[in-house]
Amino acid sequence: MHPKFKRRQFLQATLAATASIGYYNIATFAEGSEERVEAVVIGSGFGGAVASLRLAEAGIETVVLERGRRWPISTAGDTFSTYDKPDGRSTWLSPTTIIFGETPIDVYTGVLDIKKGDGVNVLRGAGVGGGSLVYNAVTYQPTEELFYRAFSRSINYEELDRVYYPRVRSILKPSPIPDDILQSPFYLTSRIVLEQAAKANLKARKLDMNVDWDIVRQEIAGTKVPSAIDGQVYYGINSGAKQSLDRNYLSMAEATGFVEIRPLHVVIDIEEASRGRFRIRSNKIDEQGNVVEKKTIVCKYLFLAAGSIGTTELLLRAKNNGKLRRINNQVGKRWGTNGDILASVLTSMQTNPTKGGPAATVIEDFDNPIAPLVFEQIPFPNVPEGVYTGVSLAITKPEGSLNYNASTKTADLVWPQNSANNQKIKKANLDFFQRLNQANGTTLAVEPDASITAHPLGGATIGAVCSPYGRVRGYRNLFVVDGAFIPGSTACTNPSLTIAALAERNLDRFLNRYRKRDY
Repeated sequence: MHPKFKRRQFLQATLAATASIGYYNIATFAEGSEERVEAVVIGSGFGGAVASLRLAEAGIETVVLERGRRWPISTAGDTFSTYDKPDGRSTWLSPTTIIFGETPIDVYTGVLDIKKGDGVNVLRGAGVGGGSLVYNAVTYQPTEELFYRAFSRSINYEELDRVYYPRVRSILKPSPIPDDILQSPFYLTSRIVLEQAAKANLKARKLDMNVDWDIVRQEIAGTKVPSAIDGQVYYGINSGAKQSLDRNYLSMAEATGFVEIRPLHVVIDIEEASRGRFRIRSNKIDEQGNVVEKKTIVCKYLFLAAGSIGTTELLLRAKNNGKLRRINNQVGKRWGTNGDILASVLTSMQTNPTKGGPAATVIEDFDNPIAPLVFEQIPFPNVPEGVYTGVSLAITKPEGSLNYNASTKTADLVWPQNSANNQKIKKANLDFFQRLNQANGTTLAVEPDASITAHPLGGATIGAVCSPYGRVRGYRNLFVVDGAFIPGSTACTNPSLTIAALAERNLDRFLNRYRKRDY
């Protein structure tokens, strides 16, 4: 721990100890007291992890508030719940699971949360590492042409391509599935997708994955618990094959001594304090969701990284409660689903559809006559033999919105699933599958489903709520560094790499001005 940070924490702990007898952690305070720190990051997903590391490297004392718990990989291979035996670890504070059926479970601070909306439901990660705990580990860069169909020219793609995408990859170290693993029986469907795409004259390739393939080899050899090869993805991978952010960006940030990550801290509201600072109120909870302590922090620099839903909801609540009065009326708008559509293909062959994860291959239909899209094969449990499943990603318009509901003190999500643009994307999917199926003698198992997304984007977007570098308009030291910044789509790719690259870019801008004392 850096000496400066350690001394501050010692003083805080001493103050707390004088207030009451008993155990207190470092950051416990008497009622009404406030902790002061230079920077606070709310959330520890891709944007928050990048911000945490770069602030730490600049010597900026930073606290990261994360609503979920830590999920260290155990040597026994039992950190996470599994599809076949779900328990409370699977789901965020719910009496039932929220995917693959509604199985009764104990209420617990599990890894996967859902936001139910009008027109779409949203899956979200919860825990130190955010969405990286539950995502498919796809590290996917959009093409320049498609990028500018989703983003304005205020973002320089050439700079992202030359500086920031490579910087993120240097930390995550993604790589495609090795041929020896691809040829194993577990990844049969991945091979089928490549073969069927070739027959249909569609471009297909391996994806770059944030996966330790040596651990997958150990799973195959029987020396690690079968997890990735067993298709386990959305509840976490027990073997440790998924290289989530707690094992790179966040651990690197903590190692500097300038960052303290505080799990199980649910931020309730944010407000402007005196002298351009910000006050953050949070509830420290236990693993059953009970509030055990109320916390208040005042900081000079505030970075919002609670995800598209979480960040937008905090801003909406602050605006509607008069605590951040200068936020403009664009907050909550320009939201989208990244064009996510689930689909299943029925074949006449063996597919091993529940095995071999995370997603390893992609078909790129950029020349689709209706709209460009990609299709990534993903294993799901309980899919019948002969079928394979996946998700397509497209460029949806940011037509959705999050609207503050004063009675519930949360945001209501509205997505116009039947808008002209969304119908266009559905037609593009049907065109794609028609060509794929005609070439292979296959059919759609069910109608493509756009009612759920794992890639929520927007709500506090560039050019509307934020400057091109993520600063919230009207507030000098308030920044959005997560998917809320992006207007609805990352151009036919999974968002994680682009969220991280934009966060790297925006932190560079902040730190250059910080060093010049321009903030």
